[in-house]
Amino acid sequence: MEVNIGPYNIEIIIVYKKNKNIYMRVKQDLKLYITCHPLVSKKELLKLIQTNEKSIIKMYEKMLKTNQYENEFYYLGDKYEVVFNENINSPEINGSNIYVKNEKMLNKFWQDECKRIFSKRVQDLKILFPYLPQFSLKIRKMKSRWGVCNRSNNTVTLNSELLKKDLSLLDYVIIHEFCHFKHPNHSAAFWQEVSKHYPYYKLARKRLKEV
Repeated sequence: MEVNIGPYNIEIIIVYKKNKNIYMRVKQDLKLYITCHPLVSKKELLKLIQTNEKSIIKMYEKMLKTNQYENEFYYLGDKYEVVFNENINSPEINGSNIYVKNEKMLNKFWQDECKRIFSKRVQDLKILFPYLPQFSLKIRKMKSRWGVCNRSNNTVTLNSELLKKDLSLLDYVIIHEFCHFKHPNHSAAFWQEVSKHYPYYKLARKRLKEV
């Protein structure tokens, strides 16, 4: 069913599960998913939607913004227009445009830049941390985390989406993960260690939550 919620006409997907609580979430397809017990009536759900209209609109607009951001090309904090040209032999950035032959070349440019830039920043920053073990760097796209420090096999994994952000935010994530080699949790001691190398970490965390 579809429901008018504020200025939006949103499709509602009801998922029945035998749980006590009712959960609502707007997913990337811009549909509102409601998980509830089979005994909850549609009338009750419509009333719940009406009561939570402002929250649903906020979730919907945030997902709209996220979808728009993901469909645009950002590189090191700046937005570029991708221009495809069959005569291009190698990627070229000129002004606010990036010129590539095709999607394949664009994807290779992205992968190569992730490896080049992330590796360099890791090398530049690790000299500040005398307690670091020998570790390996991995790069992959992650949905919910910007970085991961795995102390069991001494690996640091960085989210390839960080290439969309400016270098200061990449540095923050690298420093954050390095500090986990000393403090495996997010204790006060951990944040104190982070602040030694990145005093404005709270601002960085806030900016990483923004689209």
